[in-house]
Amino acid sequence: MAGGATRLVSHLARALREKENLTQKALGEKLGYTGSAISAMETCAQPPSDEMLVKLEETIGAGLGVFEEAREWVRLEKFPPHFQDFALLEEQALSLYLFETQAIYGLFQTESYARALIAGGFPVLSEQRVEELVEARMARAALFDREPVALIELILDEAALRRGIGNKAIMRAQYEHLAELAQRRNVSVQVLPLDIGFTGEHAGMRGGMYLVETPNHERLVYMEMQGESLLLSAPPKVSMYSQQYARIRTQAMGRRNSLAFIEKLAGEQQ
Repeated sequence: MAGGATRLVSHLARALREKENLTQKALGEKLGYTGSAISAMETCAQPPSDEMLVKLEETIGAGLGVFEEAREWVRLEKFPPHFQDFALLEEQALSLYLFETQAIYGLFQTESYARALIAGGFPVLSEQRVEELVEARMARAALFDREPVALIELILDEAALRRGIGNKAIMRAQYEHLAELAQRRNVSVQVLPLDIGFTGEHAGMRGGMYLVETPNHERLVYMEMQGESLLLSAPPKVSMYSQQYARIRTQAMGRRNSLAFIEKLAGEQQ
């Protein structure tokens, strides 16, 4: 079922189109889409892409700015329900401290890696839904260039790095992208090796966690498991997970060695 923002956009687009005496085909030609694509948007059969919203604003927006304002909310509705609240927190975060064990964290993914990961998951999704999720995931990367600058720290379990997604070309591009992001001044990437002092035990054996600092300096912890999520705000819980994250950080490779390791993995994907 379409979300509230998607329904609002569909109704407004239809009303403004009819006010301009445009058929769906005629509006589609102005925007660079087919008439059937406009029909799908107006009936909520397919949520509008971010590009379509930009063009709707330019073409029939009537100076209201509604389509521009709706871009963020329509994008949020494309995420799985359990992730929508955290997606907004991530977008507004002052700082993020991320520990990931299963795959490269979504914010750091390339489009090809994200598409292969989403399409290969379960339950099986339609091509349309896969593309919606990929588009929404790629839009999250705007955080890297946001003002004010967000501080982003990622610790990746080596197992997540080595898990092959798609093919070697996709993995090479993903490693190169990750290495490029790791060299930004507001980003830190560390690798938690499989072999830690001749043992594999570490403080994060129970899975990943994401710590976020909000614009109000509130600290929260977010975790996912099997398509479900948990958002914690109680100070004792947040403190405990913050200490656990700090311990994981001490067991990870330093930033320089981590970058060299990622670049080495990229070179192996020939």
